Amino acid sequence: MGAFDVIAVRKQFPALGEGAAHFDGPGGSQTPQAVADAVAATLTSALANRGQLTPAERRADGIVRDARTAMADLLGSTPEGIVFGRSMTQLTYDFSRTLAKSWGPGDEIVVTRLDHDANIRPWVQAAEAVGATVRWLGFDRETSELDDLTPLLSERTKLVAVTGASNLLGTRPDTEAIAAQVHEAGALLYVDGVHLTAHAPADTSYADFYVCSPYKFFGPHLGVLTARPELLETLRPDKLLPSSDVVPERFELGTLPYELLAGTTAAVDFIAGLGGEGTTRRERLNASLRLIEEHEDALRDDLEARLKAIPEITLYGHAALRTPTLLFTVAGHSPQAVAEHLAKAGVNAPAGTFYAYEPARHLGLTEGAVRAGLAPYTDQSDVDRLVEAVLTLLRPTN
Repeated sequence: MGAFDVIAVRKQFPALGEGAAHFDGPGGSQTPQAVADAVAATLTSALANRGQLTPAERRADGIVRDARTAMADLLGSTPEGIVFGRSMTQLTYDFSRTLAKSWGPGDEIVVTRLDHDANIRPWVQAAEAVGATVRWLGFDRETSELDDLTPLLSERTKLVAVTGASNLLGTRPDTEAIAAQVHEAGALLYVDGVHLTAHAPADTSYADFYVCSPYKFFGPHLGVLTARPELLETLRPDKLLPSSDVVPERFELGTLPYELLAGTTAAVDFIAGLGGEGTTRRERLNASLRLIEEHEDALRDDLEARLKAIPEITLYGHAALRTPTLLFTVAGHSPQAVAEHLAKAGVNAPAGTFYAYEPARHLGLTEGAVRAGLAPYTDQSDVDRLVEAVLTLLRPTN
């Protein structure tokens, strides 16, 4: 195992030069120079529709192939099972509509109260459109752990949608155990890995579908889905008549954003170079992500302990396994007022429900709460600044 050098990491992010302490990573990470360079280089190079006749065609084709391979290395899947889309939300809507073509009255799907709405509403709406039944899996308000899935599964279950990690509370459900239950019932498992992929090594082999967003882990704004190619072969999405029917291209509507795919490959390579050792890129990625996890969790534990010691603060989310994401409210101050005070102190920790509508409602957080999400570029001084800013809010100095 190599070493994680947060000082060296921070130097790669031009945005940090503005001076803010960024705890807004769950909404989108900052971008390293290498990713920006890859995007710019692609945009200023000769490009064309994919092909093998001209250098411009070959360049476009190579960019797509490289990005599929890079994401397969990150997710532990295969390039032939990597689908690109505008966003995780768009991909989930597309796949919910495609899968729902085989559903009807009497069929059931399961969604959770813990998930981001992008892994709830597309399934609810697709089920309602064909007369299928939606069943809801709750979670414990104290621990933020999911309830037992078993009572909701039956021979009528077609699909279970679950988060790999809550973007609001950080909870990381045991998705592999859930997969075993889902598959025993003969259903499919769709995992929202958007928040998880940035913080831990990803092995998606247990999931039928796994989606993520590169802009959460230093890349550009787009979405990525991975599934077994043989499963994708069984699905018939709505598409243009002359567009490719080959997997995975049949699921990609229109021309792909080559510059964003080049940036995605650069983001994967950036992660692989963060101190992890190994012979293959996959090995280096997993090793680097373990270093990242160790770095982030140590800072989270320190921040959590210091916030917990402040009587006016209420922390939410106490799962045994979590991402480095803390959600809190401050007595006597609205979440938005707290976020505004932090912003004035140069601490970017936003407030709201962050599209996690169901978990926020389940917890009674009608105004949401303040979310502090740590990233690989977070350092001890960032944590100190956040704590000091909160204390200043509560005990202002003259």
